[in-house]
Amino acid sequence: MLKHQLVHPEINAILARAGHHSKILIADGNYPASTKRGPNAELVCLNLSPGVVTCAQVLRAILSAVPVDHVNIMGIPADDPYARHGEPPVWNDYRQVLKEARLKTKLEPILKWDFYKAVESADHVLTIQTADQALWANVLLTMGCRT
Repeated sequence: MLKHQLVHPEINAILARAGHHSKILIADGNYPASTKRGPNAELVCLNLSPGVVTCAQVLRAILSAVPVDHVNIMGIPADDPYARHGEPPVWNDYRQVLKEARLKTKLEPILKWDFYKAVESADHVLTIQTADQALWANVLLTMGCRT
């Protein structure tokens, strides 16, 4: 019986095979998960219906199961119309999840097109497609090592 919050068998199996520096993408409902992923990445779809499940819910479960060194979010280009609205509210949700997990890791933005390039790396092992409707909710995790 698992003691952490992540009980999805396929996701647990993928994470168990992954190692230090492996990348995990938690994708929102708008992310093109079928085309924007690394050559070694497996896709797990958790998009049941609009808003179910959210990226923050998946983040909380993943952080209960594996060590994480970096948390990257998709940064908003200055010329994007959303940039005028300031920071997306979902980013504060992520900060709260990191705090609850007792991680000192900060959110590190990577501009949209560079984010796609980071996801397409050979280190990308897993995309978890959610149905999150929040804008700019994509999160790219870099696994740490067990100490």
